[in-house]
Amino acid sequence: MKQMIIQSANPVTLLGGGDALPTDVEAAMALAPTCVAADGGAELAARAGVSLDAVIGDFDSVTPETLALTPSDRQHHIAEQDSTDFDKALRNIDAPAVVGVGFLGARLDHQLAALNVLTAHPVCGCVLLGATEVVFLCPPAFRIQTALGDVVSLFPMAPVSGTSSGLQWEIDGLALDPVGQTSTSNAATGPIALTMDRPAMIVMLPRRYLGAVTQALASAPPSARWPARVEQYTAPTPS
Repeated sequence: MKQMIIQSANPVTLLGGGDALPTDVEAAMALAPTCVAADGGAELAARAGVSLDAVIGDFDSVTPETLALTPSDRQHHIAEQDSTDFDKALRNIDAPAVVGVGFLGARLDHQLAALNVLTAHPVCGCVLLGATEVVFLCPPAFRIQTALGDVVSLFPMAPVSGTSSGLQWEIDGLALDPVGQTSTSNAATGPIALTMDRPAMIVMLPRRYLGAVTQALASAPPSARWPARVEQYTAPTPS
């Protein structure tokens, strides 16, 4: 079995080099006190005055001065160029959930790459914190106490089907596809419940649900998590 760089019984904060404020780091670390940087995320940690448990990446977007703030035994250089620094870091963290800060906003190509990483690593319960929303890959089954009128956007990264309750426009029976029908700008009618038949649905909720989403991902039983590798995903039976 592969030895992870970070192993934690509690959620972990992961910092990236995109748009984020020190207050975003504070919000994440209130839920996930272990802090790791993906390459240039170390610059955000320095601005926030946060000590890092690890820096992971190819180190092409962090200055030597900032890198030196973290002890050398916590610096993990991964030279390959076939993956992003977010990918390098996320695949080396073993934790109940990961709160990502600095992966949304600024460059659109970086945001799209981050969504690709979420989909490529479905076993990781990772939620990304943005300026106005939180973004995560939908588990096989997901429930949360949303309120009437909350924006709930669903965007498929590949063809996917599922079920829902608590949405203004339910998705049961729909073949959702990134080049076909999506379910963005949907809305909650109260608490929502979702199931998906494969790990391909990106969910976007208002930012204030960061804590609730992190808790839901971290406390999910094995039956509500995607396995690391399977040949075919099967939709769970709604309870």
